[in-house]
Amino acid sequence: MPASVEAALNEHGLMAAYRARPPYQQNDYLGWISRAKREATRQKRVDQMLAELRDGRKYMNMAWSGGRS
Repeated sequence: MPASVEAALNEHGLMAAYRARPPYQQNDYLGWISRAKREATRQKRVDQMLAELRDGRKYMNMAWSGGRS
């Protein structure tokens, strides 16, 4: 996990929510973020991941049934 992503998760208190996601989701988030070519795009993707983890009902902008009711 890139240090910047780890720092963002810890700063927002979302590491536990990230770790509670299935491994394929954890890997998808990291791959999606790392494939961004521009820093602005990376940050936008980190922000989306954080929002989805905070909400608990979305994964990659799609409804996720494993989230909170």
